[in-house]
Amino acid sequence: MNSDVQIAGDPLAIPHLLPPAPAHPRTVAEFAGLARAVAADRASWAHLVRYDATSRWYHRLRTGPGYEVWLLSWVPGQGSGAHDHGPSSGVLTVLEGELTEITGSTGPLDGARQVLRAGAQRVFAPGYAHEIVNDSLAPAVSLHVYSPGLTEMPMRRPASAATTPRERPPVLTD
Repeated sequence: MNSDVQIAGDPLAIPHLLPPAPAHPRTVAEFAGLARAVAADRASWAHLVRYDATSRWYHRLRTGPGYEVWLLSWVPGQGSGAHDHGPSSGVLTVLEGELTEITGSTGPLDGARQVLRAGAQRVFAPGYAHEIVNDSLAPAVSLHVYSPGLTEMPMRRPASAATTPRERPPVLTD
């Protein structure tokens, strides 16, 4: 008797043998994949981008069961302020330009800075605190996926090391 078993054809090519495709993302990897797929489909979002010198521009691009996708633009000097995302997890993807993320571990942000260039992706859990700033001389565009959809964005008081001089709290003297 021959112990070598051979299978003719590709069993994965037969649809009824494949697990059903998920109706919507359920894991961190699937949400990051959703963000990459939307980012790659430039025709679906590029024509929507607007730049506003007075405030950050944002547009809800898509919603699904338990998540939403936002498109944001940032002109030089604009920032989010120090915040977290309440009960939502998220994926931030830089589509164009570059943004600086300022993070801290607990309490006020400690000023750890990381430049995120086009294509960079950050994944974060509920309660993750950060600040996003466009420190460059060119506009930037980013994509944000939140799960569940963003219901709150509590602002945090930044440490003076994490702010620009115009944002620092006033110095009190006697």
